[in-house]
Amino acid sequence: MLSLLRRSPRKISLLLCTTAIAVSSFAQAADPIVIKFSHVVADSTPKGQGALLFKKLVEERLKGKVEVQVYANSSLYGDGKEMEALLLGDVQMTAPSLAKFGQYTKKLQVFDLPFLFKDIHAVDQFQQSDTGKSLLKSMENNNITGLGYWHNGMKQLSANKALHVPRDARGLKFRVQSSDVLDEQFKAVRANPRKMSFAEVYQGLQTGVVNGAENPWSNIYSQKFNEVQKYITESNHGVLDYMVITNTNFWNGLPNDIRTQLTVILTEVTEHVNSEADALNQKAKQAIIDSGSSEIIELKPEERAQWVKAMKPVWSKFEDDIGSDVIQAALNVSK
Repeated sequence: MLSLLRRSPRKISLLLCTTAIAVSSFAQAADPIVIKFSHVVADSTPKGQGALLFKKLVEERLKGKVEVQVYANSSLYGDGKEMEALLLGDVQMTAPSLAKFGQYTKKLQVFDLPFLFKDIHAVDQFQQSDTGKSLLKSMENNNITGLGYWHNGMKQLSANKALHVPRDARGLKFRVQSSDVLDEQFKAVRANPRKMSFAEVYQGLQTGVVNGAENPWSNIYSQKFNEVQKYITESNHGVLDYMVITNTNFWNGLPNDIRTQLTVILTEVTEHVNSEADALNQKAKQAIIDSGSSEIIELKPEERAQWVKAMKPVWSKFEDDIGSDVIQAALNVSK
């Protein structure tokens, strides 16, 4: 203390300033990296479960270094805003449906083509192929890096009218995501597609703004769509999966060791989500059956063949945009 008092006021001031900067730098270094993970579905869905597991594992293994904040059910950003928020850096991770990337790359429209994949296992094989993996990097020129694919499941058709064959859908208004392919899919059966954010679907179905929708079982049950839809046709006509994405600049700016560990954790979570997705969907389907809220229609082979014939021309309309090589790669795993 005496030595400090003997120093000049200017030296004392410089010493205090240096000390303050050092303390501040230490505090900043100790602050965890915050990852805001925003999505639009319920915690009980495959994506919701995946986000929570990612948070759990990150905070266990990177305790004090990384904090994950999960915002489910459009509580932070809805369908129309989550991509913008990611690009602005307001969130660091999100997992939009594969139908949401049309303005960034046309190649991902392959996942919207009706009756392209015979089941979720074929989808999984394609996503793990070289072609599927290359699509994760197809938007980096737009500052979007794909980190992995998460299954939600195969889509079913719901409506307030029994849908057995394509003509049953004529004139009905179906909610669709923002996808040109899905627009054409419903136009192919002379239905009327209506783009609508996911958070608005229940009210839209309840009030008759739309008459039907397409969703995996887990979405139908978790959002209570079955309470406002009299019929659900088990069509398995398409896939509704997600791409876990991050802001490329944010991801590349992470310390190498942190990025490596996050990559390992995401791989584990992806494997878990994709292995559990089918079980969650079957559980949701059974819950709907048990509730008695909706009649489930199982298509006869000849009925399904009519849907395939009506919708397959959509493929040729988007072949140039997607790439015939990408479509063929998807077909190869569905044989």
